[in-house]
Formats: sequence, C-alpha cells, structure tokens
Amino acid sequence: MRFVFLSLFFCLFTTINISAQPLAAYVDIQNQLMVWDHGLLKKIDFMPPTSMKIGRTCIPYLDNSRSFKIYYNGSVQSLNAGFTNAFFTTDNFVVYLNQKSLNVFDRGVNKNLTGVCDQYFVADSLVLFLDSYKSEYRAFYNNQFYTVESYIPDSVLSHIKVSHNIIAFDNFANQFRIFFRGALIAQEEYPVSSFDAGRNTVAYVDIDHKFKVFHNGQTYVLDDYAPTSYKVGDNMVAYVSTDGYFKVFYGDSLHSIGFMNPTYLVTDNILAYKDPGGMLKVFYKGDITEMETYFPTGIIIQYNSLAYVNTSSTLRLFTEGEAYDVTNADLAHWSLNYDVITYQIGEGIFKVFYKGNEY
Repeated sequence: MRFVFLSLFFCLFTTINISAQPLAAYVDIQNQLMVWDHGLLKKIDFMPPTSMKIGRTCIPYLDNSRSFKIYYNGSVQSLNAGFTNAFFTTDNFVVYLNQKSLNVFDRGVNKNLTGVCDQYFVADSLVLFLDSYKSEYRAFYNNQFYTVESYIPDSVLSHIKVSHNIIAFDNFANQFRIFFRGALIAQEEYPVSSFDAGRNTVAYVDIDHKFKVFHNGQTYVLDDYAPTSYKVGDNMVAYVSTDGYFKVFYGDSLHSIGFMNPTYLVTDNILAYKDPGGMLKVFYKGDITEMETYFPTGIIIQYNSLAYVNTSSTLRLFTEGEAYDVTNADLAHWSLNYDVITYQIGEGIFKVFYKGNEY
C-alpha cells in the first residue's frame, strides 16, 4: 500500500506564528489523500496525487490528472490544469514553475516573480532567481523584490548557498557577499575558500585561512586556522578544530564538546554526533542529551526533531528537548515531517505522533 509523506526546509516570517502546528499527509488504504491539520484528519482528494510535497503551512500537489493544487488554511485551491512542471514548498512559500515562468504562493496570494527564469533557489523566507528580463539576480523577501547581483550574459553564479533566510555567495567580481534581512552586506573583498549557511548564520574560511562566522549581523573569528571539518545549522556551527577539539558555536558563544573527531550530523536546530564511546548524543539549543549507547543508522533530522528505529525495533523520537518511544509495532513505513512523525502499521493503520500525543 502506497504511503506518501514528503517535506522540504523551514523558516517563518516574523509576521507568522512560529509555533504554528505543522501538517502531515498520506494516501490511505482506499487511495484517498488524507491531511492531518491541527489534530484532525480530513480527506482532500479521492485519488492519490502523482506528486506531493509538504510544507509547514501548505501541501502542494499534482492530482491524478496532473492539475496543480494547494491545500492551505483548511481548504484546497486549484491553480492550473497541466501547466506546472516543478514545484517546491517551505515554511512559508510554495514556489512553482510553469514552463519558465516562476511563481510564488505566499500566504494565500499568488505572485509572478518573473516570466523567464533560468536559475532559482528556494528557501524558507526568500526566493533567489535569475530574472532574464531584467538581467539581474533578484531576491523575493518579505513581499519585496531586491537586486542581489547584476547579471553577466552567459554566466551564472556558481559559488552560492541559499538557506532559510540568508544568501551567501562569491559575486562576479570574486567578492564574498551576504544578503540578510533585506540588506546586501559586503562581507569580504576577496573570494573565500569555503562556506556554508543556515538560519541567520554563515560560516566560512577566508582568504587568510581564518575560520569566521557571520551571525545575526555580527562577524566572529572562531579560529585563526581552517577547521578539519564544519557544518552549519540554524543559529549553529559545529566543527572540528585543527588541534582536534569538537566545538559548537551557538547563542553567540563557543561550546567545547571535547577532544574528538566524531561522526556528526547538523540539520536545522539539531546536532547529532557519535562520542568517543560510540554513543548517540544530541546537542539542542545548548543542552546535550544521550539517546543511545551506539550510533544508529537511518537517522532522520527535521527542524527540532530527530528520529530513528533502534536495535529493539522501537521508533524513537527526540523533539524539542524530549525523547519518546513512539511505537515498537512492525512498521510498513514511517516519516518525519518538521516535528511530526507519521507511520503505517500493516496495510491500513495510519498514525500521527506530535509532541507526545498520538492521533
């Protein structure tokens, strides 16, 4: 029995309640499309979609006849019949492409970004796109358009990271720039060796091999030498320094975890790592939680949550600082979307688990 549960990445405008409950969806045993919204299940289509993605506030999908539809605010809106060839969803947006016309569905309102688009990047609170009509890279952010970089014909920006609410890139003049909260910041006058971006945060190695972090408008030098490795999440940078220490920049301060070179994963608000004893530990907003005496395979991380099936065949969930044993039933399928677990038992039992409650 087919089960559909998909997701992309996250960020909310300050005008949206960040604690809004996320959505979930699946195709049931009768091939009907079901949505879980604010604790209630509702049927939104009698046939399974050909493609579907799940955001925090929207569920866009191509229905059985390839008509493009969006579930938003309790109802389904039909946008077109057979014209959409690509679509993406995040916390706030649904971005979709009709041939080369790039469009955004933003809090219930459709807006055309450009009639001809040859390159684009979708994040939670912004869309960066190459506007071929205006010959420039433009950002759509907070319902406004911003020029990010003038376009040189037959060239595209290749060294670029777009994440959540921030853009980092080497421009055509080989200068390192950051777009943040509507402002284009001249971060470095030279290209950087490497960089990565997360919510409010960019980590990079500059031309002098110093390891720096741009966070909420401030720049910090974390180390005079490039790290062995580093990864960026939301307001967080985890890295292994050249002298062998595993460290985390979080909350405008540096946390030294210990002398180790661990396996580690960073996504959104979660850092999961394997300590020298082989244990799975989770760093979440400054606190460390021990989850297992070994490091599981198949770990999924989304938003404030981490999930996996342990060696006792128990589906475990860490979410917002709390650990739960969701179920030890024989699972046909399970998925994590934002902080919501959806799982299928056998051929016809579907359940949703969110913040300690089962639906």
